Amino acid sequence: MIEPVQLPAPWRDARLTVVVPTYNEAGNLPVLVERLLALPLPGLKVLVADDNSPDGTGEVADKLAIEHPDRVQVVHRAGKEGLGRAYVDGIGRALDGGAEYVAQMDADLSHPPEALPGMLGALLSTRAGVVIGSRYVPGGQLDENWPLYRRALSGWANLYVHTLLRVRIRDLTAGFKIWRADALRDIGLDRVQSNGYSFQVEMHYLATKLGHTILEVPIRFEERREGASKMTTATKIESALMPFKLRSRHRNIQG
Repeated sequence: MIEPVQLPAPWRDARLTVVVPTYNEAGNLPVLVERLLALPLPGLKVLVADDNSPDGTGEVADKLAIEHPDRVQVVHRAGKEGLGRAYVDGIGRALDGGAEYVAQMDADLSHPPEALPGMLGALLSTRAGVVIGSRYVPGGQLDENWPLYRRALSGWANLYVHTLLRVRIRDLTAGFKIWRADALRDIGLDRVQSNGYSFQVEMHYLATKLGHTILEVPIRFEERREGASKMTTATKIESALMPFKLRSRHRNIQG
């Protein structure tokens, strides 16, 4: 576990909301929230968007909100509609709640919460609209236990999307990042239509088309500790078709 960066005031007091979509993450969520709230970021809040998890994740989230009423919020969604819809809902609520910066991260502990202060510092010290915690820039690492087929799929997906969309980001499918609120408003969540993991690609593509600077900083990506991956065949098909849809859907957008 890395030691979080100590940011100077007033950076450490920034209103940062971390949006965490969940589906069957009852074992991981309390650990993640504990690590997030332990960061030297007193302005940090956590927004859990749960898709009616059958394993009781929603109830676990409610207990955490009771324990930390000023820092943890829970959004109960009707059912499993996909990662993209959960993020659009959660990010929209974070912006409506006054967040200056919005972070995205998975609930499975694959993204190190302790990297957030450094990512926030990188955002605040540059003109970037978003900072990505990247696996594929120099210094980025993948857990040695990450399965070979997942490594191959991730590498192929990044190469495939980069070839089709010409977006200069090494980790195009990354799900760990911090956005400026004004960049998110400029993108417009109503434009985003992806349901699954291709949500990440669509957001990066829109940010690039609108002229926002995207900065990548290295992280170590860990294998999940509990639960199972949510990657399905339908998700893979959506991700494969998405670059073609994005070029058509957003062809008239300019920064």
